[in-house]
Amino acid sequence: MNAVRMGMPIFLIIISLITFFSSLNLPKAKLGDPNGPMYFPLVISICLFTFSVIHLVQECRAQQTRNEHIERLLVGKTLALIGMILVLSIVYTLIFELVGFLFATIFYLGALLFTLNGKTKWKVNITVAVVFSLIIWYVFKELLSISLP
Repeated sequence: MNAVRMGMPIFLIIISLITFFSSLNLPKAKLGDPNGPMYFPLVISICLFTFSVIHLVQECRAQQTRNEHIERLLVGKTLALIGMILVLSIVYTLIFELVGFLFATIFYLGALLFTLNGKTKWKVNITVAVVFSLIIWYVFKELLSISLP
């Protein structure tokens, strides 16, 4: 886990350096500014390098506290909640084409809200699931003219 968290910023630093030196070798433009084609890749590679170094420093500092967060994740209902959301998401993708966007989304949001909020807030859960799904359907179908299944 720590190797991945430390490896990603190092990998991105290497990619940014490769991009930086590759952009220095881009051919010169025949019209306009001869160095024009290299400006954008240089800026992107410098930004990537800067943010990757910042990320690497943050990962080095946060390495000790991360172990406590992982231990808290493994205790209690958190894993069951993650598993339930994963199952609901898979069911949503399976029924989406069969019953259409509106009914699948109402079911999915309702089930998610009942999972997160519990049964005591059933009025709010149902209202949010139905109203949100109808608003999204209206925006896509009527305003954007994008047909949904």
